[in-house]
Amino acid sequence: MKILSKYIPIHFLLMLIVGILIQFYTKFWHYGFLKLGILFGFLLGILWLFLKLKKKVLFSITTLLVWFCIGVSTTYINNETSYRDHYKNYLQQDFRAILKIQKVLKPGIYYDKYQATVIQINETKTIGKILLNVKKDTAQNILKVDDKIYTNPTIKEVLPPLNFHQFNYKNYLVKQGIYNQVFTEYHTLKIVENNEVSLFGFSENIRKTIQVSLNKDGFVGDELGVINALLLGQRQDISKELINNYADAGAIHILAVSGLHIGIILLLLSWLLKPVEYFKKGKEIKVLLIVILLWFFAFIASLSASVVRAVTMFTFIAIGSLSNRKNNIYFSLITSMFFLLLIKPMFLFDVGFQLSYLAVFGIVWLQPKLYTLWMPKFKLVDKLWQLITVSIAAQVGVLPISLYYFHQFPSLFILSNIVIIPFLGLILFGGILVIILALLSILPKFIAEFYSGIISIMNQFVSWIAEQEGFLWREISMSFFLMISWYVLIISGVSYLGKKSFKRTVVFSISIALLFAVLIVEKTIKNSRNQFVVFHKNRKSIIGKRVGEQLLVYHTLDSLEIQNQKLLTSYKIGEHVKTVYHTTYPLIFNQNGKHILVIDSLGVYNIKGLIKPIVILQNSPKINLKRMIAQLNPEQIIADGSNYKSYVKRWKLTSLSENISFHNTKTTGAISINK
Repeated sequence: MKILSKYIPIHFLLMLIVGILIQFYTKFWHYGFLKLGILFGFLLGILWLFLKLKKKVLFSITTLLVWFCIGVSTTYINNETSYRDHYKNYLQQDFRAILKIQKVLKPGIYYDKYQATVIQINETKTIGKILLNVKKDTAQNILKVDDKIYTNPTIKEVLPPLNFHQFNYKNYLVKQGIYNQVFTEYHTLKIVENNEVSLFGFSENIRKTIQVSLNKDGFVGDELGVINALLLGQRQDISKELINNYADAGAIHILAVSGLHIGIILLLLSWLLKPVEYFKKGKEIKVLLIVILLWFFAFIASLSASVVRAVTMFTFIAIGSLSNRKNNIYFSLITSMFFLLLIKPMFLFDVGFQLSYLAVFGIVWLQPKLYTLWMPKFKLVDKLWQLITVSIAAQVGVLPISLYYFHQFPSLFILSNIVIIPFLGLILFGGILVIILALLSILPKFIAEFYSGIISIMNQFVSWIAEQEGFLWREISMSFFLMISWYVLIISGVSYLGKKSFKRTVVFSISIALLFAVLIVEKTIKNSRNQFVVFHKNRKSIIGKRVGEQLLVYHTLDSLEIQNQKLLTSYKIGEHVKTVYHTTYPLIFNQNGKHILVIDSLGVYNIKGLIKPIVILQNSPKINLKRMIAQLNPEQIIADGSNYKSYVKRWKLTSLSENISFHNTKTTGAISINK
């Protein structure tokens, strides 16, 4: 790891990342492109001056500052809302728009979903991505990539989650450059004639041709879905049950074309093209052919973000293999990351990007150390040991961040990877052969059945692993600072065990102390928390009273339904608390001396001794709100999701007229009362 600190691009990369983070979270630069150009001209002038004056320290500091500014700039430039022709600048009360389909997304229960570009508002050419939701109908009018549609849309913002610690879909879309969504129906859309075929559209047409050929040869269901996922980069056709099984087995990465798949393809191509090395400049020609074939695979696999990242990473690794320098693979990884973030800074926030690089770094750094712990004599055992050490190294690299994002740990990951990775190599290699034969209409039936059987066996094995519930640890809480502490401990611990010295002993000891300090601080904060939470649940009521590590849940759901509430699971994990359920609850709560009155369908509120209480309205009580306000003089009124919309609308108007704070969980989400 020490060698990395001497590799100059890593310093540039770190400053680039800092610039990206600061610009994304603070909108540090919002002064336009002209002033940005002037700033760069000024910095480059200063840089040239320090170079001429041979001021090495000042030159180095200014260079780092330049790369920080590049991080800010590339984030600003990649944000389409920075441009005047973004569609948000042309929205009117009533307008027509032309949308162009970019991607066909996984459909929801009621809507087909697409990523589209707003190319025109009324008569004005525009840019900007949008989420298109089209209500499903029996006609199956599925749109295709490159389709242009003329519509009179109602553009809405993507709403944030309505409960604490739930997945923030709005934030996710913002990082994809999508800020709004449209809801419409197929019969209202008018297809605009479009003879232009984009690169993505051409790729989509090839995939459709491949899928039709595979269908003719009898590939259906999850087997076809797995082929689409592994070789064509499309996961839409895989059943939700199978996806959950792969996740529970610790093998969900198998279903998304990533570094693992590209790495296996790279090894296969390297083996197949070995004879090319015997020609003049054979090694260079071989690498060139590998890179071309990898990018052709990326093209077939829809050029999705995960595929492009993985192919870029291994392109740099393949090119770097031409050099015989020690630690070359580290430099290739750093350079590929640097290149990707320079072009697409939002990759930094992509979970797949983070997992991919951490897994590869884990393998490159840790696997050789693990492998030397035991040197098997038999070749088969040696290959098995290599596979085990690769799996462990990759898992160590991604474990803290996986717990941070997904909150579960499949302890049978070694077993699943030992079996699945050899299967994956066979499926990838065989799949390419099957696709070629299917396209030529010469795929023998026995090969199709054999290949389909291999996929079926792999799926059955994954399902069996997923059924071993006792080996799947769920609902693991992991804060951001705890995740960082674990990475510090892993890096310092492995370094210490690799080569013991006084300095490494001190660093390792400090990392242990840091981890315990974070644990103690978080536990102290957790035990001191005292919250009263009104959750949002459509047509139901859920209230939580948190005291330290315990959350008392009062609700109107049945016992089985409340156990499966994801909103409570998210809160439990995010706050690291245990839950106790109650089906009945008092009408009055006391939250640190503040009275909280619950008025349900009975409409009872004639209670003495209440001083400016907080009032929660549940199950649409038929009360005169103005009279209740006059009697209780509440500090705030909260309406949860169990109330009729018409009642809530009326209550809000009354509260505003009486100058009383009103909170509707349907629109503004759950509320926490900490008084």
